[in-house]
Amino acid sequence: MIRLTHALAASAVVFAGMGMLGGLARAATAEPARVVVDETSKRISVVGEGVISATPDVMRLSAGVEVRAASAGEAFKAVRAAAAKLTKALLEAGVAAKDLRTSELSLGPEYETYPKVSGYRASQGVEAVVRDLNKADRIIDAAVAVGEEVRLNGVSFEVSDPAALLKKARAAAFKDAQTKARQFAELAGRRLGEVVLISDEVVGGPQPMAFAGAAAEDRSSVSPGRQNLSVHVRVVYSLV
Repeated sequence: MIRLTHALAASAVVFAGMGMLGGLARAATAEPARVVVDETSKRISVVGEGVISATPDVMRLSAGVEVRAASAGEAFKAVRAAAAKLTKALLEAGVAAKDLRTSELSLGPEYETYPKVSGYRASQGVEAVVRDLNKADRIIDAAVAVGEEVRLNGVSFEVSDPAALLKKARAAAFKDAQTKARQFAELAGRRLGEVVLISDEVVGGPQPMAFAGAAAEDRSSVSPGRQNLSVHVRVVYSLV
């Protein structure tokens, strides 16, 4: 699930230097509105939230191959051959070449009893970006069919172009902040002035979903679901 969150310093309602609003402050603590009124600087700081729900249209498949052999050379050669088979299978299933990348390459000894080496293990990871979710099941099945060397590590879903959704979420967050600020200003017997400051901070990303062993058999288990784009915007107004 994609979550874009904006940091906020204030997490409760605080009224500084405004004795007339002490009762309101106590009443609001049960459900913090994240508002700071500063009588000294004659400003009010409010946080608004906007949430937009969307269906992801891109899947990232984390896969790879792993082999064991008596020598390091044999293990490395075998894992490279297995990775080539996996790559070919993914391409034939519909993944574009530009959407494939090597995510890991490792080679190391395995010990029977240290320092006695019993063999060597090599692995190579592949990340595939699936832009047509109608092909998701076919691509996963193609990867599994490559052989026992294949490892499926997980999938994650994301929205390929969140810009338009973020624009709507920011507008909703700003409107929410404006509504809160106007209400609290009226309760304080004041009026809102001009906007002094707007700030936000975007963090987060797609949330991975562990790949269940039955997913290759149960096609309905691979689903993008819905994800929320959440925006918190802090707006500071002057008070008049």
